[in-house]
Formats: sequence, structure tokens, C-alpha cells
Amino acid sequence: MTFDPAAATKAMIDALGPESLAKAQAYTVGNHWMLLWGLVVSAVVAVIIVRTGLLDRLAAKLAARGWAVRTFLTCAAFFLLSALLSLPWGIYEEWGRETAYGRTDQPLGDFLMQDAMGIAISAIMGGLFFLGVYALMRRTGRRWWLWSGGMAAIAGLFTILLAPTLIEPLFNEYKAVPAGPVRDAVVAMAAKADIPADRIFIYDGSRQSNNFTANVSGIGSSARIALSDVALTTASLDEVKAVTGHEIGHYVLGHVWRLAWLLPVMAMLFFFLADRLYAPVARLFGSTATLDDPRGMPVLMFVIGVLATLSSPVFNAYTRIGEREADAYSLQTANLPDALASALIKTAEYRYPRPHPVQEMLFYTHPSVERRVRAAMEWKAKNGKP
Repeated sequence: MTFDPAAATKAMIDALGPESLAKAQAYTVGNHWMLLWGLVVSAVVAVIIVRTGLLDRLAAKLAARGWAVRTFLTCAAFFLLSALLSLPWGIYEEWGRETAYGRTDQPLGDFLMQDAMGIAISAIMGGLFFLGVYALMRRTGRRWWLWSGGMAAIAGLFTILLAPTLIEPLFNEYKAVPAGPVRDAVVAMAAKADIPADRIFIYDGSRQSNNFTANVSGIGSSARIALSDVALTTASLDEVKAVTGHEIGHYVLGHVWRLAWLLPVMAMLFFFLADRLYAPVARLFGSTATLDDPRGMPVLMFVIGVLATLSSPVFNAYTRIGEREADAYSLQTANLPDALASALIKTAEYRYPRPHPVQEMLFYTHPSVERRVRAAMEWKAKNGKP
């Protein structure tokens, strides 16, 4: 009997059952709406900070300080105030909703502790970055956006380099894969790609999420592949090998480096448009701060947030290319189409597998599970592995 990739794909997805598919669809579509509501929340927060004059009063108290100290503290204070004012929304979005859909078992207290760490890191790093942005506004005038894009490139590389060693370990524990069949298989796969065994880790991803996931992070000496411990408890050995092959694909094909140059290009575009849009939005929000005044941070960040949301389809299209390439790499090297397909089916619990093409184009950072499974089944048929 001739193997039919389309029929095999349909059967695997249908096996999830109508109830699970409906739940996945509700969760995924809800995530899309959360983007819009997130913008509404950020607008409300910006208006509150502007209208209450919180940053104005802070700037007045810091008037005797030097420009750099005053600017850094004002920017850092904005990030702190914004996070605190939006905390109820953040709890619902990142914990309450995830708990309701069974995507996390993390206790609220642990979530809040990790969220507090994230807020502190964002305030410090965000304050330093925007100190640089405002310094460039003072020194380069109307071309600040061009120079700021260059600074974003340096900051992005610096963050990508340090994240695996300084930031990510604050939130999760990373260890070598335990001795056994999984480690033997993963190390052997890595060796074929000239990846040192000490670059492959397992981390306690189940602390925050029940999702079956893995990732590549870092560049140069800090680059690594990390598998969530969920993979070891819910996946077969072949599924782990197929997913590891996918992540090795990201590593070998240099997808992190692609991201390292894409982000500053996008930042430069955002800064350029923010330069043009800041004044009318500031008037709308009731802010009297000029663009080069850190008291205008609420307006500037809202504008950048809107631009980032509107440009997400471009970014998503870019990341989908990398995901397809990584899937192809796994198929070519691990040669486990059925295992890759079954591993992908597990992600359908939190990423609806059959979106409308427009929905996929606008919102999906990965190709739909249906497309990815179909590609694996077509590879299986083409390479004589029925």
C-alpha cells in the first residue's frame, strides 16, 4: 500500500481528539488577543505615569545629581513603575491563564519571586540601555536613531553572550544530561556536528512550564543546547533524539547569529519611526516632555511597543524559516520522521495545529504543527521509510 503523507498527518492530529483540539484552539487564539489587550494595558500604564507626574517629581528630586545619574535613575524608575502598575495583568497573563489551561504548575509565590528578579534585571539593564539612547540624542541630534540602532547591536550581542551564564541560571538550574541512554544518544549526535558534550544541558523547565520544549542560546564560548526536563519525563528516546537534532540544527546553522543582526535592524527602524511619532502621541497622552527628556519614557516605550507588535508578522516569518530549516536538519541527520512528528504533536497542546493561513502568517513564530508533521511525513515517503 502506498504511504500517504496527507492521510498520516491527518490521522495523527485527529488522534488528539476534538476536545483537546478545541482547548488548544481557545488557548492559541486567546494568546493572540492578549497581544491587543497588552497594548491597552501599556497605554493605561503610560497615561497613569504621565498624568500623575511620578517621573516629573522624581526628576525634580534628582535635579542636583549629574545628568547621567539622573537619567539612569529616571529610566530605571519607569521600568519599575510600569512593572508594578501592570503587575495584576502580568499575574493573569503569565500565571493565572497558564494555570487555568494546565500549562504550568508553578506556585504563585515562586512565580512572583522570579517575576521580581526579572523586573529588577529589566530595570537595571533597561536603565543602562536608555541612558545610552538619551546620551546619543544629546550628541548626535536628529540621527540619534541611527546610532542607537548600532548601540542596540552591541547590547544585543552582549545580552546573548551573557544570558546563558549570568541570567538564565538565576531562573533555572542547568546540569549535564544524566548518564544513560539519553545522554549517550545526545552526546553521539552532538559529536557528529562537532559540538562538545559540555555544551548540552538539561534544565528544570518544568518549574515554569509543562510544555515539551528545548532551546539554543548564547554565542561563541557561551553557546549551548538546553533540553527541558519535561522532555525526559514525557518523551521517548527517539523523540528526544529528533528534538535534539532540531536544536543542533539551530546551533550548526547559526540561527542565533541571524537573530543578533535582525534585532538591531528592527531597533533602528523602531527608533526612526518613534522619532516621528513621539510628539503627537505625547500630546495625546498629555505629556509635556520632549523626546530627549527621560521623563518622556512612558510615551517613547508605548510607541516602541506598538511598533514591535505591528512588525511581529515580519519577525514571525523570519523565525518560521529557521524552524523549517532546523526540522529539515533533524530529518537529514537523526532520520526519525515518525519521532519528530510525534514530538511535534505534543506541542499542539499549546499551539493549535490547524490555524487559518492568515492566522499562521500573522501570529505563529513556528510553522503550524500540521505543516511540520506533513513535511516530516513527506520526507518519510520520499526517503523510503514507510
